[in-house]
Amino acid sequence: MHLTVNGANTYCYTGGKPFDAAKPTVVFIHGVLNDHSVWILQSRYLAHHGWNVLAVDLPGHCKSEGEAPASVEDAAGFVAALLDAAGVQKAALVGHSWGSLIALEAAARLTDRVSHLVLVGTAYPMKVSPALIEAALNEPEKGMKMINVFSRSTLAAPPSALGPGTWVYGSSLALNRRVLRSNPRVNVFHRGFVACDSYAGGEAAMSKITCPVLFLLGVQDQMTHPKAAQGLIETARAAGHRVSVTSVPAGHHQMTEAPEETLVAIRNFLAA
Repeated sequence: MHLTVNGANTYCYTGGKPFDAAKPTVVFIHGVLNDHSVWILQSRYLAHHGWNVLAVDLPGHCKSEGEAPASVEDAAGFVAALLDAAGVQKAALVGHSWGSLIALEAAARLTDRVSHLVLVGTAYPMKVSPALIEAALNEPEKGMKMINVFSRSTLAAPPSALGPGTWVYGSSLALNRRVLRSNPRVNVFHRGFVACDSYAGGEAAMSKITCPVLFLLGVQDQMTHPKAAQGLIETARAAGHRVSVTSVPAGHHQMTEAPEETLVAIRNFLAA
């Protein structure tokens, strides 16, 4: 499905089902050097079980045109414009890694237009090592290999993710390369990591949301360690939000390393 958002052609994967404005909607937001495809199991399941799905390619990434976001705030503004373009009054937001910060900031701005907030592999502050930022800028191939080592806790995906025996390190590296090459004008690898590293509005945003929130964390996550989410969890609880915390047996890429557990956690939370 293509929508015009902020004057740019924007791609949203709908899970194999046509968009139906009468159904509840969930928006999936990917992280740095990813695209809509990282949500394949979760998006297809929900699309076939009563939900509209908009698994978006962020601007300047793969099938979406427009200027790649330079900050979490820019990307949150895009999410609001996406809902307007789709004619969606209210939606659940699900974000992974950088996408979790985008979802959080968007939920703070949209308040009652967001029904549920799911933060997958989140941390705040989401600081990125200077070595990785430098590699993303000057040696992207080296940087991509670094993040795939740090992100993964297994070399073979479970059957329900990408197929039996899939080499998740190799498939993820191929996706990273494809996303980077999709935008010859901007290094979306470096830009995305700088946006994560510089975002300073997490606690303020969490205090403004008006919906329940799920923290979905990987036990073996080395990119956004579960401990790094505790501040946001405490802020959410102190603000009186309904907070759920689910840990899955995975590294940073929960959607493919623990696909069933990730799907069940999201499905049950959205149904509550």
